[in-house]
Amino acid sequence: MKLKVHEFDLPLKYKFGISRETRTVQKTAIVEVIDGNLSGYGECVANHKYYKYTIDMIREDMASIAPELEKMDIINTPPAKIWEKFNDKLKHNPFAQCALDMALYDLWGKKSSKKTYELWGLDPKSNPVTDYTIGIDETDVMLEKMQEYADWPVFKIKLGTDRDMEIMAELRKNTDAILRIDANCAWTADQTIEYSHRLKELDVEFIEQAMPAEASKEDMKKVYENSVLPLIADESCISEEDVDKCYGYFHGVNIKVVKCGGLTPAKRMIDRARELGMKVMVGCMTESTVGVSGIAQLLPLLDYVDMDGPLLLAKDIAEGITINKGKVSYSDIPGNGVVLTGFKS
Repeated sequence: MKLKVHEFDLPLKYKFGISRETRTVQKTAIVEVIDGNLSGYGECVANHKYYKYTIDMIREDMASIAPELEKMDIINTPPAKIWEKFNDKLKHNPFAQCALDMALYDLWGKKSSKKTYELWGLDPKSNPVTDYTIGIDETDVMLEKMQEYADWPVFKIKLGTDRDMEIMAELRKNTDAILRIDANCAWTADQTIEYSHRLKELDVEFIEQAMPAEASKEDMKKVYENSVLPLIADESCISEEDVDKCYGYFHGVNIKVVKCGGLTPAKRMIDRARELGMKVMVGCMTESTVGVSGIAQLLPLLDYVDMDGPLLLAKDIAEGITINKGKVSYSDIPGNGVVLTGFKS
């Protein structure tokens, strides 16, 4: 198997604001694993500002394992075994690890003539729908974005301003859709508890990562015991060992395949969360159709999903899954179903 790394600057349809930044472009790396006339594709966004992973780092790490990978056969050594083999070399960079792992699953399925979820023995008939994310902006702009997708069944609203409750009151006046909140670590314990009561009155479903990941256990427990809405961990649940750390402080976890190192560890995190009786969500990081087609393979295992990345882009670079009013449809192509197209004119 041979390796290639492709680099893209994904232009966003609108500026995308969360509590700690606003951006108009998402840098991303596509890892291609080639076996004969078949290619598998995986993706990891580059995030040097918060998580410190760059495209150059991803290229270097792929180059470090390329000679060994070239000698391997995906049928005799499936992705989970390859993940374990290279874990020591790649665990310092879970973003690169994810892109490789996802590409291997895509190739494995294509070589086996089965979709990835079929190789896992999963049934997609009860898949959850994906939310559509509304980034922080002026309230009227957030409302315009929501009205553009007026028939969408679920919205995730990014908060972290000094007018959060006013924003939510105005948005709720204009939709009957399910609303979820993601504060991206912006609130204090007392704010979270107070806001949970006000948001419940607005029929919000849950709150994602209200406080910073480094918040004290005392504050986390206080919020867990006093919030009237379920709490979902995001920045507090990065890697496999974090699932247990979130138990008793959150009602569920949002697993990001990019941050945890791929589909292989994500599946283990899902299994552990289920053992603990926690709700499970998987989220995206504004990936293209390459990344969300990988995430889609996990859908039968989830309660909630946030995989709207391609919908937030002005231009996409691949074909794979499609999304209509929140419902995800799989490609007819095996594996993750990805075809890399690049930017079409």
